[in-house]
Amino acid sequence: MEPALTDREIGFVVGLLVGEGSFNINRQAPRSGAQVTLKMNTRHEQTLRWMHEKFPGSQLYGPYDHGGRRYLQWMARSAYLRDVFAPFLARHVDLMDDHVRARFETMCRSWEQPMSPGQPQRQLTPWESA
Repeated sequence: MEPALTDREIGFVVGLLVGEGSFNINRQAPRSGAQVTLKMNTRHEQTLRWMHEKFPGSQLYGPYDHGGRRYLQWMARSAYLRDVFAPFLARHVDLMDDHVRARFETMCRSWEQPMSPGQPQRQLTPWESA
């Protein structure tokens, strides 16, 4: 179920993803390997905990120490990404710049591909365009 967010919160989430987010696809398993990630310094823990609270099907990992950095990582993936978070973002693509919109759309299109030759494509969800 999509969270109830104010217009201000929607703008904050999309702006955060435009500036700091990553839209990734595992080319080996595009359907199960897609994810949206926010990796931020622990100074921003409050922001990432807020994201996790507002999007309860997401995950929050860390803190991690790597290369002199201490960070947390918020992720939306798997069924939660496909069924809740990506449809939420799709309704607000008008707030994304061209680069981020293209990355998001590429990630969404990756779900339309059959997993192997001869396998039928999955049915598109209502928020996806053909």
